[in-house]
Amino acid sequence: MNLDSSIDTRALGKVPEVTFIFWMIKIVATTLGETGGDAVTMSMDLGYLVGTAIFAALFLVAVSGQIAANRFHPFLYWAVIIATTTVGTTLADLLDRSLGIGYAGGSSILFILLMATLGLWRWSLGSVSVESITTRTAEMFYWATILFSQTLGTALGDWMADDEGGLGMGYEGGAIVFAVGLAIVAAAYFWTRLPHTLLFWAAFILTRPLGATLGDLLDKPIASGGLALSRYSASAALAVVILACVYWLPQKASRHRA
Repeated sequence: MNLDSSIDTRALGKVPEVTFIFWMIKIVATTLGETGGDAVTMSMDLGYLVGTAIFAALFLVAVSGQIAANRFHPFLYWAVIIATTTVGTTLADLLDRSLGIGYAGGSSILFILLMATLGLWRWSLGSVSVESITTRTAEMFYWATILFSQTLGTALGDWMADDEGGLGMGYEGGAIVFAVGLAIVAAAYFWTRLPHTLLFWAAFILTRPLGATLGDLLDKPIASGGLALSRYSASAALAVVILACVYWLPQKASRHRA
């Protein structure tokens, strides 16, 4: 008997396995990012610049803890994800609205930044797969990519839904479009030979505008096509859902070749 063949030579990573549970929590987290970001910038009337500064600081603290950690901590990991969604919300709004770049311009800039980050990551380390995150350098590329994808997703969601400067499809229409896009990606995963890494990042980008439109659907005024729920109560409810999912639903660390 070959003993080496019976030994699992894969080491545990610091990010979770990509499962249905992962995507479920990701969508709820992105929805929380939208309502939480709007609560600070709009309900508290602090503005997009101050809101971005606050959430950027929280992101830097959370991601520093994640990178310094020696193993996968579910609550810490999802805290960083939520931080990227909130700062992504306020940063996209800062670019699109406060700086007057507009949805198309802001989305284009963020798409270029995202592609540049992925390209530099691929050129530097040879792979952008989540299974290749074995060093701190790879992890920093991973989180930079996530931050840009979250911000791009916010801009795309607003562009799709907004009547002023956008495509005017409304929040329900935008959510349906992005949900269909995710379904197409899922079908490609199961029934085509497209690279799974490509499909992962496509799905990661699409879940953000889906969460953004769902968040806007919850807290925007009825006259604007929303349900006019309190941003504070919606954010609190979403946070409880995430905590419950992380606590009760099983998540394992991803594995990579040792």
